[in-house]
Amino acid sequence: MLAGIMDQPEFPQVPQHAAFADGLTLECGTHLARLVVAYRTYGTLNAARSNAILICHALTGDQYVAETHPLTGKPGWWEAVVGPGKPIDTDRYFVICSNVIGGCLGSSGPASPRDDESGRPWGPDFPPITIADMVRAQKRLVEHLGIDRLFAVIGGSMGGMQVLQWAALYPASVFAAVPIATAAWHSAQNIAFNEVGRQSIFADPDWQAGRYGETDAMPARGLAVARMVAHITYLSEEALTRKFGRRQRSGPVGANALFGDMFEVESYLRHQGSTFVNRFDANSYLTITRACDYFDLAAEHGGDLSAAFAGTRTRFCLISFSSDWLYPTAESRTIARALNRAAANVSFVEIASDKGHDAFLLDEPDFHRTLAGFLAGCAEHAGLAA
Repeated sequence: MLAGIMDQPEFPQVPQHAAFADGLTLECGTHLARLVVAYRTYGTLNAARSNAILICHALTGDQYVAETHPLTGKPGWWEAVVGPGKPIDTDRYFVICSNVIGGCLGSSGPASPRDDESGRPWGPDFPPITIADMVRAQKRLVEHLGIDRLFAVIGGSMGGMQVLQWAALYPASVFAAVPIATAAWHSAQNIAFNEVGRQSIFADPDWQAGRYGETDAMPARGLAVARMVAHITYLSEEALTRKFGRRQRSGPVGANALFGDMFEVESYLRHQGSTFVNRFDANSYLTITRACDYFDLAAEHGGDLSAAFAGTRTRFCLISFSSDWLYPTAESRTIARALNRAAANVSFVEIASDKGHDAFLLDEPDFHRTLAGFLAGCAEHAGLAA
């Protein structure tokens, strides 16, 4: 199997799944009798198996990081960053990206079959998961691929939380860590926005207490509103103003104008909501947002964030964006200070951008140069051939 991994084409076109018959015991105490992790790989694993980079996706992301998405037909969500000659260079690194457990693109989650013989989906009975559960499942995958130590773990937003959890749980297995636009715990504001989204799903008549998977119904309206609310937090006021301002859609203003798309920004948000429901599961959205809200790396270590990284030899590069108000720069500074207290090797960069939280997904040359430069320096230190 390992020879197949090392010899595979640059962008494999066949589904990749790893199934673990011994399952996984979650932090809540529930044991998943069967664990499935869906993933994609890019590039070639070297003979020493020392050039592997794990990319951790954000809340509504998936494993299709650098190829056409099979459901939407759109380019991979990080094709600007991952690929030959790009900051995460697949001519040099072997890149892995897995769908988190709790997700809906092939990994064990609410939409997958139960552990029993019924064949019915878990639905709302899927047990609560944590960021640590996601990371433990990824660790199983990495070991399954024959990799003892990752050259780097990289991710933004919820992906950045996974990076921090990796560094805390498995410091000996991570040479370099790049948490981007993230935080060590969710603020009250983060939790509040997530709760508005969850309540919009609960209020949808087609929610059916989460058992919509057993019928032809789907809480599409509620899930679309949840996506609309969340999407606002991903952008900055400057970005929204530049893109839409107060421009109104063309057409006559009639008696029902208040109930249609009056402004262009309204149409944009409705489009974001309507397209999202075609690729995401409502129960997965509920499960994953809860996992983000539960996350508190300091609380896991007696309230001392620096204790999470005590004795670490991992090299860190923290990156934030100046206009990100979902995970503002102050959150990254808190992590950087904790790493300094732990005497870790840490760099911290705030990228000037007016694009908001989503800047890490967009064309930001300074961010790309920072990421590429950090990885190049780490590769030189690790003895990876250029």
